[in-house]
Amino acid sequence: MIRTLIADDETLMRAGIRLILANAEDVEVVAEVADGRAAVRACREHEVDVAMLDVQMPDGDGITAVADIARESPRTNVAMLTAFGDDHSVAQALRAGAVGFLLKDTGPTELIRAVRVAATGESILAPQITRRLIERHLLSGDDGAEAAKRRIDQLTDTERDVLRLVSAGLSNAEIAQRLHMGTGTAKAHISRILTKLDCANRVQAAILAHDAGLQPG
Repeated sequence: MIRTLIADDETLMRAGIRLILANAEDVEVVAEVADGRAAVRACREHEVDVAMLDVQMPDGDGITAVADIARESPRTNVAMLTAFGDDHSVAQALRAGAVGFLLKDTGPTELIRAVRVAATGESILAPQITRRLIERHLLSGDDGAEAAKRRIDQLTDTERDVLRLVSAGLSNAEIAQRLHMGTGTAKAHISRILTKLDCANRVQAAILAHDAGLQPG
């Protein structure tokens, strides 16, 4: 069962998400909160697997909460909930360790799928959204292009190919199919990539790849 937290200061939004997730037999909403500080506490107290956080909330916004959750509840994967135009805040959240983000008008089927994907730690950035963020230069790395390239240089050719596909938003199964390898092998490559690049998740690795000029596959 995927233990899920909903954090949004809009009561109707929380209720709507809860109703949608109630249709998934493998998802359980274990807590609902209205601000960032409460989200951090709830993740710790309820052993949350997936936390869905609104970007803008009172008493500790979603971006601040991401970093706090990563530190205090490392088992929890965070997906941000955002309005379409809030790209800068989303980019900050990704850097803080979120596994991706969902738009608030995401359909029921996609919302449930996103929770399942987030539970595995995989990125839930839609490829077209990733491209839009990159085009606006919101994923520009703090270390600079040269430093990013030096980190990418640690990877083998196969790992580079895998990273390109991760940057394109592909799942483990899709990467495995594209590169003619088993899903377990793809997952192992991604684990090694994250370790070598010192990245917390796939999204941070994709950001670093962009900084280094590594084109998505």
